[in-house]
Amino acid sequence: MSDPISRLVEEARAAIEAAPNLAELEQVETRYLGRNKGLNELRRSIGTLPKEQRPLFGARINEAVETLTALIRERRAALMEQELQQRLSHETLDVTLPGRALPMGRLHPLTQTAELIRETLIGMGYEFVEGPELEDYHYNFAVLNYPEDHPAMDEQNSFFITETKLLRTQTTAIQGRVMERRHPPFRIATIGRCFRYEAVDATHHHTFHQVDVFMVDEGMSMADLKGTLGTFARAMFGPNTQVRFRPDFFPFVEPGVDYAISWRMPDGNVRWLEIGGAGMIHPNILRAYGIDTERFTGFAFGLGVERIHMLRTGVDDLRLYLENDLRFLQQF
Repeated sequence: MSDPISRLVEEARAAIEAAPNLAELEQVETRYLGRNKGLNELRRSIGTLPKEQRPLFGARINEAVETLTALIRERRAALMEQELQQRLSHETLDVTLPGRALPMGRLHPLTQTAELIRETLIGMGYEFVEGPELEDYHYNFAVLNYPEDHPAMDEQNSFFITETKLLRTQTTAIQGRVMERRHPPFRIATIGRCFRYEAVDATHHHTFHQVDVFMVDEGMSMADLKGTLGTFARAMFGPNTQVRFRPDFFPFVEPGVDYAISWRMPDGNVRWLEIGGAGMIHPNILRAYGIDTERFTGFAFGLGVERIHMLRTGVDDLRLYLENDLRFLQQF
């Protein structure tokens, strides 16, 4: 009666000890302890034995199962340790070696310039606000005192999405959005992308970045505008920078000027470089938002962010900023 059990246990013990890896061990376990196999197959024969022999036979099978289960557990642990050592010997890692340095990211040159602009204007008391890039015709043109026949109305100069929606051509569009919600005094600045239908070359692009600044308060004059622009220009281009005004026309200012900065050329000569437009906010715009033009006046100016960076660094091609060429970007 005991011979089949003893024989299976001895066979299983030898097979367990000889298993070279975990996969083979799994097969041994299935062969001797699997359902309806090995010892469990013998268990099914208990019903054929005389009643007085059944308890002893069942007890011996249970004991044999426990013995083999313990042997398999020990062999599995030994094989796992063996496989781990083999992996470690083939996948050696010297933790004392210095790590490989990852390349450092950096801000885009236009982002660097925008941060400098923000720092300067916030220091001068201006609050930065954001406006939508998909702008309404009402804010982009109508409330800025543009006549209907102005060249900028031509679809060749603007990207119209619908009859009344277009990609903003200027960040000046933020003026109407601020004035309809606030009462002066206020000092506002904004930086963002603008879009115009342009033939792309070294000095023109369909996408560019613009900073726009305006202030409305009691007693504002051209003197305040020039003083503000002088302070801003010296922060951007150096402490000896001077600002020059010349008359110019923009629908949203009256009077309007283009402003230039003094710039020392490589040959040592100083010349004037035009960098933007400015002027006193047109009274029609203030009246449209219920602002008393007898009490309040304001000024505004704007210029390109790319233009500032080009002058500061000597970059001579506007297209480089949006081409994502690391050879260019990593210089800054």
